[in-house]
Amino acid sequence: MNSSIALFVPVFLIFFFVKYNYLGIAFILFLICSFLGDISYYFFPQERVLEASNILYILSYAQLLIIVLPRFKIFKVDRLIGIYLLVVFAINVYFLYTIYEVLKVIIPEQNEVLLIGVKSLTLIILAFISFAVYLNTQTKQSILFLVATICFAFSAILNYVNHYYLYDWSFVMLNRAAYILGLYLLFKYFIIENKIRKPSEINESERFTSDNILV
Repeated sequence: MNSSIALFVPVFLIFFFVKYNYLGIAFILFLICSFLGDISYYFFPQERVLEASNILYILSYAQLLIIVLPRFKIFKVDRLIGIYLLVVFAINVYFLYTIYEVLKVIIPEQNEVLLIGVKSLTLIILAFISFAVYLNTQTKQSILFLVATICFAFSAILNYVNHYYLYDWSFVMLNRAAYILGLYLLFKYFIIENKIRKPSEINESERFTSDNILV
């Protein structure tokens, strides 16, 4: 099951390169970390697979934060919307803390619990910022990115359930389906972004920035 899922990243990547011949560095790093997380069970002993995969997924979600953060204009957020977002964020962090305390009792390996907490917090921050960007812009790209983030968060929750509560084949299928859908929506997001901003324009701006740095 895992080996077949791991193929989706290179398949999507090849299709994208064939059609558009361009990807941002942060998105490439996201794909690399996600792919390594998917196949980590090939390279690490059984007792370290979860820790290794969690580290790689944390790094991959951090790349998504790098992608979405420039679009987060905090001073343009309406005050009422800002208060609503802060309340939602605080509730999610509280639930995360409660679950973290429960997992500390269930899981003997504290490093594993810590990585689960960091991974979950990264996803919460990513979802929070993606939602804020959507409320500010309400574009097709922002909704695709937000739904992709929700898919990754839902996949992570199902993964926790499978590992620490109840292993069920239907949960495994939902977990993988949510993950694949999240990847697909991210590629759709970048397809739209590339149509709006041509690779030649991006290269020109990058060269201009590099020239400024050199000067």
